[in-house]
Amino acid sequence: MKQFFPILTWLPAYKKEYISDDLFAGLTVGVMLIPQGMAYALIAGLPPVYGLYASVVPQLIYAIFGTSRQLSVAPVAMDSLLVATGVSVMATEGSEAYITYAIMLAFFMGAAQLLLGLIRMGFITNLLAKPVISGFTSAAALIIGLNQLKYLIGVDIEKSNAIHEIVISAFKSLSDVHWITLLVGVLGIVLIKGVKKINKKIPGSLLAVVLGILTVSIFNLDQSGVSIVREVPDGLPSFMLPDLSLETIQKLLPLSLTIAVVAFMEAYSVAKAIEAKKRNYRVVPNQELIALGAANVVGSLFQSYPVTGGFSRSAVNEQAGARTPLSSIISAILVALTLLFLTPLFYNLPHTILASIIMVAVSGLIDISYIRELWRTNKIELGLLLATAAVTLFFGMVQGIVSGVVLSILILLFKAANPHIAFLGRMKGLSEYRNLKRYADLESWDEVMVVRVDAPFAFVNIQMIKEKILNKALESKGALKSVVLDAASVAYIDATGIVGLRDLMRSLSEKDIQLLFAEVIGPVRDAFYKNGLVNNDEQVFFLTTDDAVNYCLSNEYEEKRAELALQTNA
Repeated sequence: MKQFFPILTWLPAYKKEYISDDLFAGLTVGVMLIPQGMAYALIAGLPPVYGLYASVVPQLIYAIFGTSRQLSVAPVAMDSLLVATGVSVMATEGSEAYITYAIMLAFFMGAAQLLLGLIRMGFITNLLAKPVISGFTSAAALIIGLNQLKYLIGVDIEKSNAIHEIVISAFKSLSDVHWITLLVGVLGIVLIKGVKKINKKIPGSLLAVVLGILTVSIFNLDQSGVSIVREVPDGLPSFMLPDLSLETIQKLLPLSLTIAVVAFMEAYSVAKAIEAKKRNYRVVPNQELIALGAANVVGSLFQSYPVTGGFSRSAVNEQAGARTPLSSIISAILVALTLLFLTPLFYNLPHTILASIIMVAVSGLIDISYIRELWRTNKIELGLLLATAAVTLFFGMVQGIVSGVVLSILILLFKAANPHIAFLGRMKGLSEYRNLKRYADLESWDEVMVVRVDAPFAFVNIQMIKEKILNKALESKGALKSVVLDAASVAYIDATGIVGLRDLMRSLSEKDIQLLFAEVIGPVRDAFYKNGLVNNDEQVFFLTTDDAVNYCLSNEYEEKRAELALQTNA
């Protein structure tokens, strides 16, 4: 029961001294979540109140099923844009159909995450390399930020997930900028950034919301053309059964699978980062899938659109001192109280303030330092990052993440097909062997060649391995008698590898060269015997590379070669 309901682990062990920390953290995150949730709903193309709906039930459900003690599960910018990208082609933004599709998307996304968790597919995060995640996140942040220009400058700019379309539309609308709206938005950005520099615990977003509402109310800026939220429905979200028609499933299933993986990747990476700091609990990937899936499925029944663990909120929750998921329960209660009693206060909230909150939030997702690091250390991985970012920026977010995964797999296959192969020499006076290209004054021999292959013998690389060893052997022009293969780095050998190795042994034998093996691990040695590559009575395996080389240079080896030659001639 504790495995499937982690709340049974932390709740019975709850201590009184935790209450003050969880209460403070919960209130801090709740205060942050109210304006943030409304802003993120705007990204998704939904009325702001749906951001509050998505901040109540999902937090409560995750507190029951989640294994992270500090992860805050509610709307996030990236998933909100994915919702807008996918649902906008199915219905008109803001319509009843659009809202229904967004809520149903949470249901199908949650169902996908639940299924993946139950069949133990938590390892799927391994498919997303760090450069792919960074490239995708940075590009998504740019798209999200630029899509808020329409609210920041007060003009109608085309909403798109392609950066060039947004920029072109923005340039066409520059002459129509509403300067009062722009001024309020810029002041909002300055306020939020400035407060963050002074003290990160001060809720800059909420402060911007309060001052924005007061400014509009005092100076009647809505009459001057400043767009405001106007009426926000009060009351808790009502229960709603999902539309499970075949048409809805066909429309939403592909998008829901994409968001399910992206959302899990985002939440899991945040949860693991916090776990590394705390070290007093363990985040379980499969259970996290189940927790996020349950949060989305149950949340969708109460008008929530897709949610996941957020970077900034979870960091604030941890920094504010949260000890257990009770802090998330307190945050959910605060949002619920806001829905019940405080929604009229948001009538004069300017959209440009919500845009400023979003822009500040997503600016932290662009990781320039990591790009610089890759420029210094790994140009191929940098290329992967930039390619993922480019596809995301110009073709779409789904295409970006898919192309990033495909490219990373292709790079992996290329590296596997071209493994590192080193020809070795012995360090003088020692039994250690090193790469002849890297070290000077190594001992080598005309009659013995020592080679190390740093990869498994598999279908992707065996042909290249075979050709490289044969070509090097032919360079000896008849002097070479033995090839010693240091197989310490060979983790396994597949069926194609067996065939290729047999061809290599036959080709070397035709040149009167014997292939010997050193430091072969048990499973690989077993595969040799099972497939008849060697006989039990043959001396081809050696405990160390030095043992194999000494054997090749010994009189015993010469005698055996002579005996074998006589048997062959006879």
